[in-house]
Amino acid sequence: MSKGYDKYYQTENLFGAPYPELIAFYTGLNQRGRLLDLGCGQGRDAIPLARLGYEVTGIDHSSVGIEQMNQMAYREHLPLTGIVADIYEYTAFDRYDYILLDSLFHFGTKERTKEVGLLTRILEAAQPAAYITICIQDVGRKVEILNTVLSRFEELELVDKTSLVYEFRDQASNHTSATKYEMRTVRKQA
Repeated sequence: MSKGYDKYYQTENLFGAPYPELIAFYTGLNQRGRLLDLGCGQGRDAIPLARLGYEVTGIDHSSVGIEQMNQMAYREHLPLTGIVADIYEYTAFDRYDYILLDSLFHFGTKERTKEVGLLTRILEAAQPAAYITICIQDVGRKVEILNTVLSRFEELELVDKTSLVYEFRDQASNHTSATKYEMRTVRKQA
C-alpha cells in the first residue's frame, strides 16, 4: 500500500492546506503539548501544528511523505518528527496529550473491523485528559459508525463538533471536488 502513496506523494503538498477549522481549534487551546498525527502523509496537519508550538510525532507508511515532512521540519527547525511505520502496529498512544486522526477512517466493509479496532485501542490507551480529534467524511454511514464506537466510552467528553467542507484540487488534472467532513474532538476524562 505504501508504494501507492509514495507514487502520489511525488506531487508535493498533494492534499493542500489543512482545514482552517482544525487549525483554529488547535490555535485556541491554551496549552501545547505532545501531539501524535497518525497517517500524517506529507505533513499537511503536522507541519502547521508544529509551527503553533505543538511537539508533533507523525506516523505514516509512506517513506516519500515522511521524508518530505522531515525535510520541512529540518528547514524550519520545527518540533516535528516523522516516522515510517504501520499505524496498526503502533501502541504508544499514552505518550501524547493530543492525538489527531485526519481522514484515517473510511469504515468500508473490508477495513471496518481493522479501523474500529484501531480506534478502540487508541481510546482505551490514551492518557487521561488527552484530546482525540477525528476528521471523517460525512458520507454514507461513516459518522454513524464513529458515533457507535465513541458511545462505548463513558469517560469521553465531547469538546468540539464541527462540520466542514474539504475542497480538493488535483494539480495534475485540475479536477476539483468538495466533500463534507465532520471534525470531532473528544477528551478522555480522568
